[in-house]
Order: sequence, then structure tokens, then C-alpha cells
Amino acid sequence: MKHELERIEVPGEHDARGRTWRVVESAFAERQPVERASHWPRVAAIALALAALFAAALSPPGRAVLDEVREVVGVEGAQPGLFSLPAPGRLLVTSEAGIWVVQQDGSKRLLGDYREASWSPFGRFVAAARENELAALEPNGDVRWTLARAGVRSPRWAGTETDTEIAYVDRTGIRVVAGDGTGDKLLTAGARDPIAWRPGAGFVLAYTTSRTVRVVDGETGQALWKASRPPGRVTAVEWSSDGRRLLVLTPHHLRVYDSRGRVVDQESPAEGWPDVGAAFRPRSHEVGVARVHGSQSTAYVLSSRTLFNGMGVFRELEWAPTGRWVLVTWQSADQWVFVRADGSRIQAVSNISEQFRSRAFPRVEGWCCAP
Repeated sequence: MKHELERIEVPGEHDARGRTWRVVESAFAERQPVERASHWPRVAAIALALAALFAAALSPPGRAVLDEVREVVGVEGAQPGLFSLPAPGRLLVTSEAGIWVVQQDGSKRLLGDYREASWSPFGRFVAAARENELAALEPNGDVRWTLARAGVRSPRWAGTETDTEIAYVDRTGIRVVAGDGTGDKLLTAGARDPIAWRPGAGFVLAYTTSRTVRVVDGETGQALWKASRPPGRVTAVEWSSDGRRLLVLTPHHLRVYDSRGRVVDQESPAEGWPDVGAAFRPRSHEVGVARVHGSQSTAYVLSSRTLFNGMGVFRELEWAPTGRWVLVTWQSADQWVFVRADGSRIQAVSNISEQFRSRAFPRVEGWCCAP
């Protein structure tokens, strides 16, 4: 898009440049000499004046081109507030203010100053972490229990309606505690995040080491299978909703494994073009990916179709529980863009950071739960 715009010949563009330069040249000749000091303020002022004069001198077609450029950094006409979600479920969001729950009608509740969180099965509770504490919360913010541990990260909750476990990482490794806060134990010493529970009955946990992907029994730590992992820092580990596929993501490699640890799909984008997010579409083995390439970003379905393109940086991609919509978080535009799974429709929301009381762009932790 950038290169195409640069090649556009705007009517009257050259005459406008000539008029603008004569004005700036005359102003420069009439300037008053001053003592030698930092020349940067004057250069910046001249540059701003030149830009303003050039923009003012452009013909109406030229202004239309500038409007088109502005449109690509953010969706024009985006809603100023998150009035509602386009699909059923609730969002879990982290900002500088803490953890938030967003209802389908757009209402938001701040649960507390936690830095990470995840949904429990069926979305009844939230596992939240801050530096030295693991907590189980209700979606209204009520605290069910807490556990003091050093350096808590990556809480993940799994299980059935009657039997649940929370896995998390602290300074000792991967630990597991029952959903009622009892029986905390070390599962794997020295291991690090990210981690992911396999959906369904039984407790099966996936994590990575410096060289391998490992899937273990969540009760005993016994290895069920292991495989070579993609090179680079692992940024995401995620199971498909049926537990038959496992996705492992690094900035420059994406691999999908089957239930025996065999690679069934993979992608390695060009160096310097990182994948920043990836997730299975619910009830399928389709993988949505968000990638930054140069000055642009793209959200797409692996080996299938493009969902959305934009200038600047995308950060995350999160599917709605029904799989009919996908949320693309667009940091450069301070927007969330909701895209239909077939790419036929979008809904955009602006002012995301302000709405979550944050200077930094908020992070989406999950969209729960399927009806």
C-alpha cells in the first residue's frame, strides 16, 4: 500500500511544491541571525512549516490521497467506545490498572491489580496472578482464595465441573494446585512458561524446554510424548478445542503437532517478519495468525485466507467462543477490530487504552465461553 501511494501522481503536485519552496526560501532569507545554538528547533520548525504549506497547497485530489493514507492506520468510523461484543461470551483483559471482565453488552468490571489471568472451565472463575500471589476470583471480583508464592506467572485452569486444577509457574518451576486452593505441589522443577492444559477430562499439560515440546500427566509429571520444538523464544502453546492438535509459536516459526507429537503443519515467515499471535479456531483445527511484516500487519488463517490487513502493528488474535468472529488487537491504531471468520464484515472500536485506564496497550487474555 505504501509503495502504491508513493507512485500516485497528484494533479498540481509539482506546481504546489514550487510555490511552497519559494515561500519557505523567502522566509529563510529574511530570518534574523542569532548566536550559534542547537539548530534542531529551527530545522524542526521549518520542516513543520514546509509540511503545513505543502498540505495546504495540494489540490482536492491530493487531499483525498492524504485522507486515504490516514484511513489505513486505523479503521475510519470506528466506534469511540466498546458498546458491545459482536458474539456471545465475555472477555478477560489486562491493562496497567489490572484485570478486567468485559460482558457482551460492553459493561466492564475491574477485578483488581493483577498482571495475568485466565478463565476457569465454563468461565465460572478467574485464575489471576501478581508478583507473589496466585488468586482464584469470581467474575464479579470476589476473592475465593489466595496462595503466596514467589514470582507467580502464567496461571492456567482446567478440568470438569466437579474436578479442576490450576497450573502455574513460579521460581521453582511448574506447580499444580486444586481448584479449591488445596494440595499445591511442584510438578516439574526448573520449567518455564508458557504452559497449556489439554481440554477435556483428565489432566494433561504441555510445556516447552530449551529443545523440546513436552506433554505430561498433570498429576504425576510422567511424560506422555515429546518432540523437537521450533527454534526461538516460545511465545504461545495452545491446544485445539478437541485436544487433538497442539500449536507452538515462536516469533519466526509456527508448528502444529498431532496427538502423538508428529508435526502436521508448520510455517516459517521471513526473518524480521514475526508472528505475534496465533490461536485455534474453536471446534476446528484452523489456525488464525497475526503477523507483522515491515510497516504492515496481517491477520490470516493458516494455509487458507486473509482476514484483515492494516498499517502498523497488530498484537493479538483471539477467536470468539462460537468461532464466527475473531478479535484482532491493533496497537498502532489503539483499536480492536472484530472480523467475521469469512472476512466479510468488520467492527472496529477506538480508544482502547483509555477505556481500560492504561497508557500501555491492553492485552486480551481470553474470550469465554461457548454457549
